[in-house]
Parts: sequence; C-alpha cells; structure tokens
Amino acid sequence: MFSRKISEIEVETAINQGVVIESYPDDTPFASYLILSFINNSPIHVVCSIDESTNIIYVITAYNPDSEIWSNNFSIRK
Repeated sequence: MFSRKISEIEVETAINQGVVIESYPDDTPFASYLILSFINNSPIHVVCSIDESTNIIYVITAYNPDSEIWSNNFSIRK
C-alpha cells in the first residue's frame, strides 16, 4: 500500500466505511475479505483478514482497482 501511495488513514477509512465485495472463508490462518470504498471519489480495494479471537484486523494489501479488470462500479470482476 505504501508503494501505491495509499495512506494508513485511507485504508482505515475503507475498512470502516467500505463494503465487503468478496470473501475468502478458506484463507488461512484467518478468513479474508475484499473491501471496496471510495476515498475522495476514487475507488480503493483493501484485502484484510480478521482474527476473531482477538479482534485484530490484518491488512494484506490495498490498491486502486483497474477499470480494465473491474466493472464500472469496481465491485465485480469482468
């Protein structure tokens, strides 16, 4: 996320205000989720996992989705 110039505050905002568009329940050691949010009218995807026993969220990656790969609303893969 840092190499993509996505700040911690943007990621935190995305996690708190975004929508889960995909879930990966079989990921290990914890299930993970793809979250879509819009920060300053720009789409952002955050992949994170949650350790439900401690309520710790682990950010795996964050990126600006590519319109060549994602639908117009950035929630469905083409």
